[in-house]
Amino acid sequence: MTVTTGETGAARARRESAAADQATKSEQDRLAFGKPTAELEWDGIRKLDMPPPRWWVLTFWACFIFAVVWWILYPSWPAVRTYFPGLLGYDQRVVVAQQIAEAEARRAPMLEEIGQAEELEQIRADPRLIQYAITAGAIAFANNCAPCHGLGGAGQGFFPSLADDQWIWGGTLDAIQQTINHGVRNGEDPEARDSQMPAFGADQILTRAQISDVAEHVLSLRGTQTDVDAAARGATVFAENCASCHGENGAGMQELGAPSLTDAISLYGADKASIVAQVNRPRHGVMPAFGERLDNVTVKLLALYVHSLGGGQ
Repeated sequence: MTVTTGETGAARARRESAAADQATKSEQDRLAFGKPTAELEWDGIRKLDMPPPRWWVLTFWACFIFAVVWWILYPSWPAVRTYFPGLLGYDQRVVVAQQIAEAEARRAPMLEEIGQAEELEQIRADPRLIQYAITAGAIAFANNCAPCHGLGGAGQGFFPSLADDQWIWGGTLDAIQQTINHGVRNGEDPEARDSQMPAFGADQILTRAQISDVAEHVLSLRGTQTDVDAAARGATVFAENCASCHGENGAGMQELGAPSLTDAISLYGADKASIVAQVNRPRHGVMPAFGERLDNVTVKLLALYVHSLGGGQ
């Protein structure tokens, strides 16, 4: 035997100490969790059953009671064809309908004044009415016009801007109202604004060379031509075929819906290739007749709002 008496005593002391610690721990677990350590520990993993704090339990039951009360007071459980309406009889649809009715009642006096005005200029001259008309018109514009003309009438794609001072059919209040009411080339309203540019190339009215020359002339009206001689030849072609609608100087004629060709605003492109394409086979925009979709007051609000965007005449 190589182990000394001192070493045996030390080992025994450690074992006794460990046993005492284990006994203490087991007693603590029994007092805390109702089970000794042997039933709470397996393969080095302790399974504890700590009760939740009292505040948490109270909060849980308070939420549960609140939910039950809410189910009883307000519409909740669905049935086959109906639902439990709740003791308070609350109906959000009814509430929304009431709110809408209240809002319409508040708006009614102003809308009545605008509707009774015979001329849009009367509304425009009244600071109180025009402020309301522009605010309400902005909402109507966002709901009906912005998908094509963009927010604030800035225009997008092949839909013209309404915020500049170039107008195809006129930018006065009456002209704007007429356009909104009846639309453009829609085939629905007999009073819709309508104009058709001939397909000078597709219908063989002009040759390719003549179309190229007239495109150079149009560019010269904006000071961007690249071939002076072609622009000079194109001036003759323009005078014979285009000036009757666009004017001798290309300034356009709003009564015919012929746009100005003298500025950089071009709905279908301002470069030569785009001009040639438009002369060859023109594209024509279409606008619905909103007078058939909206009431007269809303059309007035839209006309006043569009006129206020900065380009009204």
